[in-house]
Amino acid sequence: MKRLLNIWLCGFFLLLPLQGRAGERPLLDSCMIRVENGDTLYLAWLHELWVYPPMRFKNKKQEKFYWRTVRDVKKCLPYAKMITKDMAHADEELARLPDDKARRKWWRAYEKSLFRKYEKDFRNMYASQGMMLMKLMDRETDKTSYELIKKYKGKATANFWQFVAKLFKNDLKEEYDASDKDRITERVINLVEAGQL
Repeated sequence: MKRLLNIWLCGFFLLLPLQGRAGERPLLDSCMIRVENGDTLYLAWLHELWVYPPMRFKNKKQEKFYWRTVRDVKKCLPYAKMITKDMAHADEELARLPDDKARRKWWRAYEKSLFRKYEKDFRNMYASQGMMLMKLMDRETDKTSYELIKKYKGKATANFWQFVAKLFKNDLKEEYDASDKDRITERVINLVEAGQL
């Protein structure tokens, strides 16, 4: 009877991650059974869970801002992570190449492939999503958009785009501040990454 109970519990814990509504992530990352001194131990690793106080909105404008932030983070966070990987790949390749001429040639080809990869998606983004992508890139790379443009395209190009951004009341040199002005964005990011939002 005890053995049957152990087999049933094992099956329950193994099938538990498969249950849930469509689109939900499973509760368990993995499950393991270990026998120590004749006792069967069931070990389960759970997802990280973020607990925040409930959102209290003073007015409709605040609520609209929050839900727009949720929409923008959900749209832009995957791109920020993909772009960060692309940048790491580019840095590795550029470091491997012997001279500046080879680096420029490789960079032009890689830039064209990135343009083809992201152009359609970026053209369909709202302006607020573009600003969110800049924030998320700073969060992921710990470098502002201005620094990234300067690194890959040069100081003159970075200054040009900073000028264009200033015309539209933006700033490429603005840093991501998770503890103060971007705390709502950080909260949304944590909840989205944990599958809670």
